[in-house]
Amino acid sequence: MNINWKKNTALFLTGQALSQFGSMIVQFAIMWHITLKSLSGSMMTLFVLVGILPMFFISPIAGVWADRYNKKHLINIADGTVAFFSLLAAVLLYLGYESYTLLLLCAFARSLGMGVQEPAVNSFIPEIVPVEHLTKINGFKGIINSLVAVTCPMIAGALMTFTPLGTLFLMDVVTASIGIFIVYFFVKVPQKVLTSSEFSETQPILPQKSSYIGELMEGLRYIRLQGYILRIIILTAIFIFMIAPAAYLTPLQVARNFGNDVWRLSTIEIAFSGGALLGSLLIAFWGGFKNRIYTIALSVAVNGIFIMGLGITNSFLLYTILMALAGVFIPLFQTPSMVILQTKVQPEYMGRVMAVYTMNGSFMMPIGMLVFGPLSDIISLDTIMIFTGAVITILLIPMVSSKVLRQAGEL
Repeated sequence: MNINWKKNTALFLTGQALSQFGSMIVQFAIMWHITLKSLSGSMMTLFVLVGILPMFFISPIAGVWADRYNKKHLINIADGTVAFFSLLAAVLLYLGYESYTLLLLCAFARSLGMGVQEPAVNSFIPEIVPVEHLTKINGFKGIINSLVAVTCPMIAGALMTFTPLGTLFLMDVVTASIGIFIVYFFVKVPQKVLTSSEFSETQPILPQKSSYIGELMEGLRYIRLQGYILRIIILTAIFIFMIAPAAYLTPLQVARNFGNDVWRLSTIEIAFSGGALLGSLLIAFWGGFKNRIYTIALSVAVNGIFIMGLGITNSFLLYTILMALAGVFIPLFQTPSMVILQTKVQPEYMGRVMAVYTMNGSFMMPIGMLVFGPLSDIISLDTIMIFTGAVITILLIPMVSSKVLRQAGEL
């Protein structure tokens, strides 16, 4: 079957973008509704945990599913399940049943859906995109994510002022349905894009097992045997743990240092998302250094310096600029890391490797918050930013000094 991979990929990314748009509208709606109604830090902590940890626990199983079953169908099933819970929530809200329990259950269901969808999406892209174009396509995927991240807070805030909460949930149902329709009927799956023989002969093909636990352990063994995968996962885990204060505690730092005006919090959110959009455009059209590890190392070093700057500056204008610049360099970490895995990992293990990689973000970020959140009430957030920024910068050393990583990063 002759497939136009560019059209095929564009349709897939369009379907995913529509689904993501509706999901993020609802995500912001749930978060802001709980914030404004409860005014409780404990409720927000519960929301974060309910919204992230299920993804961590489902990801290992989802990775096995992605390697066992049709990835396109798996993506649509995950989307459809989340849309079903959005529809159920909309009906209950219109019937007058409004409670924190309902919203937290929706956040829980969304987290499970994302935990299944993310490994499937990231392992599906190499099946429909030629290897030499993966960096550019992942860059475009980052552009879409950034555009959604920039627009959704503004749209969700506007809609919440004049429409009932249930309407926002119905929007998610509509966008998810359109996305599922596009992916199911128009996205084609080539019968063969990559085979194990196209990978390095030094990579062992391990025997397949039939049980979920067996396949999961098999995937973990594969990661351990492939030194570059294990190093990428460990270094990414440290990076995500250390970046947690910059990701979640900057609004608190702004409120303490510059004032608790809403416009200030909106400004830094838009600055970071706008920077991430520029970074995604940069990596999509530039592609990074010939050795992808050097691009990742540049991102780590520069981000660490900017985060240290957040703890030093006493100017809100400079603080906002540093947030935007940090946003620019985040895609220079995410995209090359993803491309290394998509181009080097054997296809039969792709889902499980992507699941473990996804688990990094869904586990290390809340762990970072559990450490640095309470710590911010004891010591200055400025000190925390300087410390975490310095540690992030130091990650440059194990990245560029590792021969295994440098070899994996070569084009």
